[in-house]
Amino acid sequence: MPDPKLPERPSLEYLKKLAKQRLQELRRADPDANLAAALLGVAREYGFTSWRALKAQIDGQRARKIASPLMRFVPVSDTSRSIAFYRDVLGFEVKQENDSVDVVLGPARIRFGKEGYEPGDYALQTSRRPGSAILFLQADDVVATHAAIRARGGSPSDIERVNWIKMQMFEIRDPDGNVLWFGQSYHKDQDSPSRRDGQPQGLRQALPALPFDNVPVAVAYYRDVLGFHINYQQADLGVMDRDAITVLLIARTTEHKGIGSFEIYVSDADALYEEFSAKGASILGPPVSRPWGLRDFTLIDVEGNRITFAQPFE
Repeated sequence: MPDPKLPERPSLEYLKKLAKQRLQELRRADPDANLAAALLGVAREYGFTSWRALKAQIDGQRARKIASPLMRFVPVSDTSRSIAFYRDVLGFEVKQENDSVDVVLGPARIRFGKEGYEPGDYALQTSRRPGSAILFLQADDVVATHAAIRARGGSPSDIERVNWIKMQMFEIRDPDGNVLWFGQSYHKDQDSPSRRDGQPQGLRQALPALPFDNVPVAVAYYRDVLGFHINYQQADLGVMDRDAITVLLIARTTEHKGIGSFEIYVSDADALYEEFSAKGASILGPPVSRPWGLRDFTLIDVEGNRITFAQPFE
């Protein structure tokens, strides 16, 4: 088993430099010693039987981060066989929840059954046969993911650049023939989908107004805990900005009473969850990948207003 001294985020470059140092030491005793022997020595120091096994472990750790959420019911003919493939070849974790078994990799969650359903088809109950599913997973490091799958015995396709979506991708099929695409962007999108020829199209932005008994305290909370900036402030009003979102914090009156709620679409729900948790926000639970295509979490602000942060996927 690997030595627990191996760092959580080990550097392959550092270990290569360490091997070169070991090579110099080896050559003092044996002038014919080569780099392969030094690499093997470093691998054994950390409890691995070979340098290849050590490298596969590091590649696997780098490849574990899936950047985009996914929740799918995938049709398979043999659930046990599929679980073994997703675990042993693709690096998913197996999680038992009540009477069902899911495989999980970061924010991606897959559940197997004799029938599968496309996103949005759950209410229609339009079933899909084993081998018909196509899944896309966005990886932080597609090269490392590819290498890790190959090291675990998988047979992924070569990595190719798909220019029209500006991603580098590879494909692998599970035992039933379901297709999994792993991809990583290599070019930032220059144009927002809501714009064409530089002109905004239709509705642009909502401006939610939330009621508070103490507006100054609410302003401080949205600034210090939720990371908003003060656009404008007076005793009974706070105009708060963060990125493209503006929220109005207003005084609670007979016309504006009770509590408010709204939802914000975000690019990274997990990162926001970590940020807000570190600042002590009251959060109802960690991000969850929903079957309807959102990964979200909800927090309660200083006076009970609810905000849901949702990351779209698929």
